Amino acid sequence: LTLWLANLMEHEADLDAAAEELCRVLTRTARPVVLVSNEVGLGLVPATPLGRRFRDAAGRLNQQVAAVVDDVFFVAAGLPLRLKPRDE
Repeated sequence: LTLWLANLMEHEADLDAAAEELCRVLTRTARPVVLVSNEVGLGLVPATPLGRRFRDAAGRLNQQVAAVVDDVFFVAAGLPLRLKPRDE
């Protein structure tokens, strides 16, 4: 997700529309999908306006995707922490 977002920003795409379309596709697919995103909000505030826009956009994208998927994991040092379990 991180590189996808960076490419969208590079091409000045409509980030909200792209995220909505991604979430729509994710809710309709019958196949397993694994998405990976870098955590960019736990560190220092980026020094540049572009860095701050990216951090904020990545946070919004991660929240939108997390809202529509079954499972969400945070992995640090190879250790997974389940943030959102599958409804069973």
